[in-house]
Amino acid sequence: MAATTSKPGLITQTAIAGEYSALMGAGHCPIGMYTMPSTESLLIWDAVLFVHQGLYANAVLKFRITFPDNFPDRAPTVQFITDVFHPLISQEGAYNLGHRFRPWRPKEHHIVDVLHCVKTSFKKDVLDKLQLDDCVNKDAYRYHKSPQSFASLATQSVQLSQTETSLFVRDHPSRIGGVPHAMRFSKLNPDQTNQTKEKIEMRSGINQEAEATS
Repeated sequence: MAATTSKPGLITQTAIAGEYSALMGAGHCPIGMYTMPSTESLLIWDAVLFVHQGLYANAVLKFRITFPDNFPDRAPTVQFITDVFHPLISQEGAYNLGHRFRPWRPKEHHIVDVLHCVKTSFKKDVLDKLQLDDCVNKDAYRYHKSPQSFASLATQSVQLSQTETSLFVRDHPSRIGGVPHAMRFSKLNPDQTNQTKEKIEMRSGINQEAEATS
């Protein structure tokens, strides 16, 4: 995947800025997903998805959205940085948006739709409805017809996504195109871990009190 270094035109810049502004609205960005524009290029957004439910529950998946120079007339592309065994994701990490946006309609489709599409594709009801022609990973499609085998391979993807190599080591050079992923994880020392746990417990207690009095 080649690095995107060209400066987009004013129309594209305005469209991308508008998409990000809309995404910041309450309830727009999917739960468990975080998105950040790259400091290297206006045409790149980096994201991470924490899967909460289903076959891929607890997976930590990094991916990248790249806008074409003539966005919004053409659709963006989605490239997974984290290795994941999925019918809609090629062995090189390319995600097929075509199953949902066929064709891409610039006045109707937006990045928030793309993000929700990515998130829901890890849900069982969406996986069950996939057609062979939509799947860029034919092996994953065939396995998903065998629930036990597919569940086992999905679990392997989850476990691999949680490894130190996946979380803390540099991302695939071939997938990031020379532009580092904007979201980097780092290990916490014991003191930081304890402080984080205390904050989580404190917030949990506040939320429970609020629910009890509402």
